[in-house]
Amino acid sequence: MILVAGGTGRLGTKVVALLRQQGLEVRVLTHDRSRAAHLAGTGVEIVDGDVRDFQAVRRAVTGAQTVVSAIQGFAGTKDGSPATIDRGGNQNLIVAAQEAGVENFVLVSVKDASPNHPAELMRMKYATEQELRASGLTWTIIRPTAYMETWCDVLGRPLLDKGKTQVLGRGLNPINWVSAADVAEFVALATTDPGMGGGQAIEVGGPENLTMTAFVDIFRKETGSDGTVGHIPPIAMRLMAVAMRLLNPGMARQIQMGVIMDTRPQAFDASETRRRYPTIPLTGLTEVVKREYGNARGAAQRA
Repeated sequence: MILVAGGTGRLGTKVVALLRQQGLEVRVLTHDRSRAAHLAGTGVEIVDGDVRDFQAVRRAVTGAQTVVSAIQGFAGTKDGSPATIDRGGNQNLIVAAQEAGVENFVLVSVKDASPNHPAELMRMKYATEQELRASGLTWTIIRPTAYMETWCDVLGRPLLDKGKTQVLGRGLNPINWVSAADVAEFVALATTDPGMGGGQAIEVGGPENLTMTAFVDIFRKETGSDGTVGHIPPIAMRLMAVAMRLLNPGMARQIQMGVIMDTRPQAFDASETRRRYPTIPLTGLTEVVKREYGNARGAAQRA
């Protein structure tokens, strides 16, 4: 049995599908059963519970041989955050896995996780990595770069829905983007390949380092969108992040991340990881946009 915590999220949904395609037994821990409606009749076991509730986590982990943590609290909820979910929720999963004698723990972290990073998400992921390393469990850590699909929604969807979008900052800093579908392949492999379970931290990136401006240009080309593109100046984003901390912490984190992506090195050479795992797809942004927004071009042309 493989428990996937966060199995109804953007990444977790893809992981669950890959594992079921292999005929593996899968259990999903979700705090919102309605988000698991698409799993009805698939043979996936659904467990209701929040990763912040240790007793719920303990119930979900019981009987599992492998635990996959695909949870994230970056966007956050009213009472959720990287500290309570990426750190606290993962602490619960690790302790419960120790108690249950779990054979393999796969943690989805993030590239650039570090103790002194300006973003809380990176600090909390790093703290969890250290706890997992010291747990005595057999583990694999997957560290992806920015998900193309997420940023298609952030930067591209407003072009389709509103006819305009806002690039965070100057939009001139090269950033590595990876498809969440490719990351899911790495996670699924880590659950079944003993060679990946020997205490490895694997950085996973995509084939392209693109600026946000180039990202939006590709999205516009592939969807046929002629919407307008504006820019939020870095100084304005810094002020907005401070102002939003109390009113909307999740939005404040997103704005702060925009500043970081605009000003700190974000490029990554994924060739070495891809050389080691040649069977895993290496998907470019053009293909992702076509896959996720394939009907948008036709709609734009008919409008």
